[in-house]
Amino acid sequence: MLICHCNIITDKEIERAITDLLDTDPWQLIVPAKVYHYMKKRGRCCGCFPNVVETIIRVTEEYHARSEAGGVDIVSHLDRVRELRVQYGSRTHERRPTNHRAA
Repeated sequence: MLICHCNIITDKEIERAITDLLDTDPWQLIVPAKVYHYMKKRGRCCGCFPNVVETIIRVTEEYHARSEAGGVDIVSHLDRVRELRVQYGSRTHERRPTNHRAA
């Protein structure tokens, strides 16, 4: 699926970049800018960033579930990240509701 229309980036390319970043340091904070920098791209309109954040959360969760680390610590950490996102994230993006995603 095409995630970034400006740079023509698919979800598989983003997932691969996230996995490569996690291979170097499994506990680093990964944000969309870091993913784009790793791929030698840059966000143009940044409308894809909410989808990239969802992909980062999903891939990180799957990566740590496959790893040898304790599952309880991982789940509680990701739940706190989601809670902060709900607490501090905006309710609309480009005048669209949060349940609407372009891609």
